[in-house]
Parts: sequence; structure tokens; C-alpha cells
Amino acid sequence: MVLFVPFIVCTLALMVDHALGEPRRLHPLVGFGRLAIAVEKRLNTSPERPLPSLLAGGAALLLLMVPVLALAVWVTVALEGPGLIAAQVVALWLAVSLRGLTEHGRAVAEPLQAGELEAARAQVSRIVSRQASALDEQGVAAAATESILENGADAVFASLFWVLVAGIPGVVLHRMVNTLDAMWGYRSPRFLYFGRAAARLDDVMGWLPARLTALTYSLLGNQKLAARCWRHQAPRWDSPNAGPVMAAGAGALNVRLGGPSPYPGGIKPRPLLGGTRVADAASIGAAIRLVLRGVWLWLGVLLAVTALLAAMGYHQ
Repeated sequence: MVLFVPFIVCTLALMVDHALGEPRRLHPLVGFGRLAIAVEKRLNTSPERPLPSLLAGGAALLLLMVPVLALAVWVTVALEGPGLIAAQVVALWLAVSLRGLTEHGRAVAEPLQAGELEAARAQVSRIVSRQASALDEQGVAAAATESILENGADAVFASLFWVLVAGIPGVVLHRMVNTLDAMWGYRSPRFLYFGRAAARLDDVMGWLPARLTALTYSLLGNQKLAARCWRHQAPRWDSPNAGPVMAAGAGALNVRLGGPSPYPGGIKPRPLLGGTRVADAASIGAAIRLVLRGVWLWLGVLLAVTALLAAMGYHQ
């Protein structure tokens, strides 16, 4: 029975996420984000000075994460049996965002399908940092598709990976690091040095989950094109983890993503990813289905491996 606990935890957490979604009020990540804003304002006082800014960013990272991580370790040590399983389920539920990803994607696809471009722009502006008012129908669809593929890696598969590898401390640490990278990991004058520690730690923690996600997308879509895009296009992307995920995902869907895109600071040049099909509302739905099928694949592989170990007489 103990062998099947990881499968049970992942399945129950995903079921809770499907039934309830993210907490509408008092979400721990929202509170953590607000605390991060306050800490950054207090410590990031010399963004133009590289060494002090780097040290301040590292100190802020430790100040925010060490107490929460210590609590996660204490819960893991203090609880056992059903209590520990319940705590793991809750931790994974709060970290994973499969229902939220699906809802945000559909909220863009539905008005886009109906020809309501302004409504689709308003919805896509909630999930991407691009200047939505400057996006045409293809741009809106591509932005939403990219967001689903990338967040499938960060908020779904990486959370599953870290809870399986390191339990509650692993999934909590990854979610904190990923959140701080999203808040501080910019190459702007204010965060160029201060956010570097968070960005590098996020790269390290996301390296293997990102490649497992890219492999998942490749297996479940156009395999040859996904592999070719991953091999040739991913190295040109500016993020070492988002590159494989987005390139493999775009190839798996045979949709054209990437390319120059409008941001508040101007047009950002980006390499093209994927195949030749132009992104549209159907591409968003296809990306959602790809992530959902990937989750089923992970659960199936986890169950099969666990059953094999049990059949071989392995005991933890």
C-alpha cells in the first residue's frame, strides 16, 4: 500500500483541483506574493549597483523561503499515515493549476471563436505580459497557446515532478521559486541583478521537469516535428527551460508560435517556433487537450511503475 501513496496523492490532488479549482480567497501564493512585494521594496534599494543588488536579491530569497520551507519540512516529519497523505494532497492542490489553466485558455478561445476580438484581448491580457491591445486574432491565439504550453510545465508537470521527488518540501520550494522568478526575473534596470538569484534557482529546479514536459508533448503530438523543433529551435529561445517546452509543444501541435511580439516596452524580437499552421482558437483548445492528455500519461506511467515495483516485491 505504501508504494501506491505517490499515485494516490497525485490523483486526489488533481481531483480536488478539478472539483474546486484554485482557492478564490486566502490563497497562500497570493499572500506570499504580497510579502515578496514588501520585501523587495525594502531591500532593493540600489538596483543600479550590481554587487549590492545581487546580495540583496539573495537575502530576500532566503528571507522569504527559509521559514516556509522549514514549516514544510516540519509538517513532513511531524505527520505520518493518513495525516501526511492529506497534507501532501493539500500542498499539491495549492501548487498545481490544471483547472485554472484550462479555464483561462477557454476564456480566450470562446470569444475568439465568436469573432469578439476585444473580449479575447481582455482575457489574454490576464495571462500574458504582452500588450494585448496590439494583438490581432492570430497574435491573441498564439499568446494564449504559448501561455498554456509554458504554464503546463511550470504549474502542472513541475509540481507533479517535485512532489514525487521531494514531497511537500519539494513542491513548496519549487512553487515559491517559480513565483519569485515570475515577479523578479526581469531584465529591467530594477530587477537585472536583484532577481538573478531567483531566476537562476528557477532554471535549476525547472531544468528536468521542463524536458520531461517537452518529451510528454512530443510523444502525444506530431512526434517528428516536435523532435525537430526541440532540437533546432529551442536553443534559440532566451529561456533554457521555456525553449524546449514551447518548441516541442508548438511542433507537437504543428502550429506557428513565437516571432516578434508587442510588449509595453516595444516590439520584442523572438524566434519562430513550431510548424506552419497559423494559430487560432482551435490551437488554444488543442494545447489544453495536450496538457490534459499529458497528465493522464504521467498518472498512467506512475501507476504502471508502482504496480511493477509491487509485483517485484519492492518495499519502501
